[in-house]
Amino acid sequence: MSTDPNIRITEVALRDGLQGHASFIPTEQKLNLLKLLSKAGLNSIEATSFVSPKTIPQLADAEELIARSRELPDVRLSALAPNVRGVERAIASGVHEVAVVLAATDTMNRKNLGMSLDQAIAASEEVIARAASRKLSTRAYIAVAFECPFEGLVPSDVVVSLAARMLDAGATELVIADTIGAASPAQVQEVCRILTRSIPSDLIGLHLHDTRGMGVANAWAGISAGIRRFDASAGGLGGCPFAPGAAGNLATEDLVLMAESCGYPTGVDLPALYDAVAFASQITGRTLGGRSMSWAKARRTASVAESS
Repeated sequence: MSTDPNIRITEVALRDGLQGHASFIPTEQKLNLLKLLSKAGLNSIEATSFVSPKTIPQLADAEELIARSRELPDVRLSALAPNVRGVERAIASGVHEVAVVLAATDTMNRKNLGMSLDQAIAASEEVIARAASRKLSTRAYIAVAFECPFEGLVPSDVVVSLAARMLDAGATELVIADTIGAASPAQVQEVCRILTRSIPSDLIGLHLHDTRGMGVANAWAGISAGIRRFDASAGGLGGCPFAPGAAGNLATEDLVLMAESCGYPTGVDLPALYDAVAFASQITGRTLGGRSMSWAKARRTASVAESS
């Protein structure tokens, strides 16, 4: 189990958060959001995905966004690349890191990628190999690692086996994803403890959703099991299209408040992060913000009332 108290957050609002948004967000506004997130101390940002613009029109500006973001100081830019064509585009754009998504079940791969599980494994291995050949780091997501909306509960040995395949292929980080937000803290802790028997905990991250209101509790379960890497999305932006009524991703501000309150430094400036969330709300036209932001607003209101 890791004794390092520092939490490392990969911010995913720009990719996972915005990809399902109906209207196109101009590149300039995405860039401004990225800058605000960086200003808050989030230095690992999954900015976009190199998929077909016909599939996800929101991310049609992937090359332009990366090109305009590369000069930000101390920001590690990551991008999703689902296939060889995507990874070649990502490499040409100058990203620092490439991510692949492999679902733990055959049905989810067919629904999400149009591939069988075996085909998806082969495609992920090829993307990782291409990225590694250019000396790029790679993050391998194991999606629906706890429960699949089509096949139900996922056995932990399947997750361990797929994780081992991705590491053998050359992945530099594994991200275990509760894609539909169905996991409980007990499940998260169990899967993390099983994984860390054979895989160093500093290679494992968690990608959590807050569908059932257990995102922060699941993050704490991961921390308790020795995990120090987490994905999160400012304001809780995003969510899984296969999870009806999904509330979105684990809000970055909730993760930061919980971790910092429990003695696990994140390096994130909460007030600056709240500014980024407010901007994300403005450009999406949606009311965003995790429980932490609501608490901060209430505290601020009470403080003003007391001083008046």
